[in-house]
Amino acid sequence: MVFPYSQGSKLSPNRQAFPLVTEFLVRSDFLRVDVYNQNKVTVIDCGVQAQGGWEAGVLFATVCLGGLAQVKIHWLDFNGLRWPAVEVVTNHPVQACMASQYAGWPIKSNKILAMGSGPGRAIVHKGSLYETLGYKDYSEMAIMCLESEELPTKEVVQHLLAELRCDPQNLYILVAPTASLVGSVQIAARALETGLSKLKELGYNLKKIDSGWGTCPIPPVDGDKLSALGRSNDGILYGSTVLYNLRDDDESLELLIKQVPSCSSREYGRPFLDVYNECGNFYEINPLVFSPAEIWLCNLESGRSFHAGALRPDLLRSSFSIMEERGV
Repeated sequence: MVFPYSQGSKLSPNRQAFPLVTEFLVRSDFLRVDVYNQNKVTVIDCGVQAQGGWEAGVLFATVCLGGLAQVKIHWLDFNGLRWPAVEVVTNHPVQACMASQYAGWPIKSNKILAMGSGPGRAIVHKGSLYETLGYKDYSEMAIMCLESEELPTKEVVQHLLAELRCDPQNLYILVAPTASLVGSVQIAARALETGLSKLKELGYNLKKIDSGWGTCPIPPVDGDKLSALGRSNDGILYGSTVLYNLRDDDESLELLIKQVPSCSSREYGRPFLDVYNECGNFYEINPLVFSPAEIWLCNLESGRSFHAGALRPDLLRSSFSIMEERGV
C-alpha cells in the first residue's frame, strides 16, 4: 500500500497533528498539563507530575492518531453496564492507527521502558510494518507520544533527536502514564488500532479497508501501573466494538470475521493481568490475544455486513472493581 506524498501533503500525521499540539501549549492551564523546555525540545507532561484530565486525554489520543481521526468521549451502554466511553472515527484508518498510533517503539533508558507512538513513528519508518504499508512521512517537525511513568531523560531526548533526525526546536514530546486519566483515555482510544493489528496478524490486506469506527469503555484510574495496564486491556478485550467499511468478497469476510474478536483466543475470559503475569513480559504475549470484543465488517461492494464477538459487562465490572447497589 503506497500513499502519495508531496511536500504539502495533508496526510502527513506530524503536520496534521501540530495544531493540536499548539492547543496543548496555549491552553495548558485549562487542560491541566505542564509544558517545559529541555534543550530546546518541548516536553508536555500530561499526567506524570501534572494532573491532566478528560479533555487532555481526548487531545492526546487525537495527536497520537496523527490528527487523522475524530475522538470523542461520552456515556455508552455496554449490555446493561452504563459507563464512560471513547469513540474514534476515521476515514484514514491505516495511516492514523498503524502508521502513527501503533505503539511499536519501545524506548529504554536505564531501567525505564517507555512505549513510543504517535506521528513521529511515520518519520522513522522502520520495521516490517512500514515495509508492508509503504508509507513514509518526511516532515521536518516530529511529534512523539510516550506512555511512561517518568518524564523523558536527557538520554531519551537525545535518542529521539537522533532517530527522528530533526532540530531540537522541531521536536514535541507528549508524556502520560498508564495509570492516569489521560492514559486511560488514550489507551481506550486504541481499540480501532487493535482490530487493525489483529487483521494484519491474520494476514489480511489492510489496503482493502476504507474507514473505521470504534468505541471502548474508559477504565477507571488505578494507582498501580500493572493494574492499570490490566484494566485498560480488559476494556478493549471485553468492551470494545469496532466497525470497518471495506471492499472484499463476502466469502472471504465470512471466514475472516470469526477469527478477529477476543472470543477466538484460547485466553478468552481471563483477566489480562493474569495473562501478563503468566508470560512475564508484555512482548512474550501471543499477539493474537490483542483483539476487540466485537467487530463488524461492512462490505462496500455487496452491501452486506458481518458480525462476530460480544461484549462482556460481567468481566468489565470485575476488572473495573465496580461496586453496584442493587435495588429491589
